[in-house]
Amino acid sequence: MKNKPLSDLKIRNAKTKEKDYQLGDQYGLYLLVKTTGNKLWQMRYTSPTTKRRNIASFGKYPEISLSEARLARDKNIKFIADGIDPLEYKKECEQKTIRSNNGMCISLIDEWLEKEALTTKHITHKSKSRIFNKDVKRFLKNLHIKEVTIDDIVNIIENKLTTAPEIASRLFTHLDNLFRYAVLKKYCDRNILADIRKRDIVKPRISKHMPKITDLGILKRLINEIYNYSGNHNIKNALKLVLHIPLRAENLCNLKWNQINFEKKTLTIPRENMKLSNINLDDFVMPLTEEVINILQEHKDMQLFSSKSKEYVFLGFNNRQAINKESPNRALYRLGFNDEKKGTKIRLHGFRGTFRSLIDTLDTKGKYNFEVKERALDHHDKNLVVRSYNHKANYQEQMIELMNFWSEFICNLKN
Repeated sequence: MKNKPLSDLKIRNAKTKEKDYQLGDQYGLYLLVKTTGNKLWQMRYTSPTTKRRNIASFGKYPEISLSEARLARDKNIKFIADGIDPLEYKKECEQKTIRSNNGMCISLIDEWLEKEALTTKHITHKSKSRIFNKDVKRFLKNLHIKEVTIDDIVNIIENKLTTAPEIASRLFTHLDNLFRYAVLKKYCDRNILADIRKRDIVKPRISKHMPKITDLGILKRLINEIYNYSGNHNIKNALKLVLHIPLRAENLCNLKWNQINFEKKTLTIPRENMKLSNINLDDFVMPLTEEVINILQEHKDMQLFSSKSKEYVFLGFNNRQAINKESPNRALYRLGFNDEKKGTKIRLHGFRGTFRSLIDTLDTKGKYNFEVKERALDHHDKNLVVRSYNHKANYQEQMIELMNFWSEFICNLKN
């Protein structure tokens, strides 16, 4: 026997009881009256796909009127007749909405970068985020990932090729990984970069050594220009430090005060922050010479006076974040060290080459062995078997002698 249809009057007059109860309408629709006073529209049905009994909800009364609840019920009855489970259909629609919203390029890039941060070194991730925020988002900000074309990608890459070819090459790889992630998350159906070759957009670069200075006359001029630099003290002291300690640009510019031990005269950089982040290798430890201690102490006193930051050694212009590695490079350019043909061009990474070349030249008596010179640069044997035996070798005493020798050499070239 069918239930009598509900009326608005009966629904309005329904009072709460000690337990929840139902007021039936027709064809599976009923009103659930809760002990809290809420009145909820629900429909009981048998799933055409699983053959199980399910309950679909349509909302609260009076926000959803009786007539609206019946329309929702009739829509579900049609779904069931067509072999579609209404709850499964609703979930699928919700997922499509989520995918549609998350697939907008701005949201997708942020989501992908957040995921990448879990498996990428902090320094690398910082660089990757800067590239996307600066060179990608402005081109794709109003697009869904499905709408991005190969022309859009080419435009982004070519725009970067004119100013930074090396970054353009990395950008292609990053975008390829972004699309792969989007396909995995079902934000789009295919990776359009799979249809094009990187070399057709980014021409392969000829492998070239980083410019370095090995002429003593030019090196002497470089040292004195740096020590007498009248610009920003963060840039000046970063350049002074890299004269004495051949750190990689990323490690130099992201140096933190908690990595420096003034009492033990050591600098310790966690292994995960080094280029070779093999967990089997110890943290990178560099002895600090008297000149380096003086540079850092003087800089610390100045920073405490002028800045609220207590984390990074060398600060950018906002006095909060680490210095951008291009800032010292621009200073070297302004100082006139930019002519490769004359042997005067150098950038931050080139100081490592200067150190390694001149140490061999100056060490005429062979006092410092190959392993010690390489360890000062945090170079390790490529042969994994050899590395497994010698990575625990302690070269600290020899490193102290080597770095004192180098630091004294640099100081002797000052006017």
